[in-house]
Amino acid sequence: MLNALGMIAGPLYVLVSLAEVLLRPGFDPNRHAWSMLANGSWGWVHVANLIISGALVVAGAAGLRARLRGPAIGIGLYGLGLIAAGVFRADPGQGFPPGTPDDAATVSWHGIAHLASGGVGFIGLVVAALLVARRFAPDRAFSLFSAVTGVVFLATFVALAGGGGASWTLWAFSGAVILASAWLTVLFARVRTPRA
Repeated sequence: MLNALGMIAGPLYVLVSLAEVLLRPGFDPNRHAWSMLANGSWGWVHVANLIISGALVVAGAAGLRARLRGPAIGIGLYGLGLIAAGVFRADPGQGFPPGTPDDAATVSWHGIAHLASGGVGFIGLVVAALLVARRFAPDRAFSLFSAVTGVVFLATFVALAGGGGASWTLWAFSGAVILASAWLTVLFARVRTPRA
């Protein structure tokens, strides 16, 4: 049952976020990270999306605990990072939500907490993916999927953090989030079956 809850987390987060990207006035994926959707009058939708998705990931991690202890801890950290990222909202900026100045002079305490929460959670996800790659080494396809997910997620997060808001880093990281969400869904589904 807990693994089934984990399977819902990735698709929920991605689908709700993509709907927000398409429907929120002023949001530009060339300039804005998904986390910025937590701002404005409809920001509560993204906050709820982060918190609910994170709680589902934590539940799924609890379901993995007996069979994949190390990866379950990393995945649990990722889920807690999502929850904390929802509680500590990213700062508005770059003209989003509409009416916000393009240049943000300072980062708020909750903006710093948001970044720290994401960083801790992302490290947990990367470590979990690499541990799963090693654990499932006999299954080359799934092991490779896990390793690629971990490496791509880490590389795009580093690029986003150091890219100064370059459009390609936003697109690359959004793609990595989709990849990681798919990987989590496959992992939770796979560990539910007897062959895992």
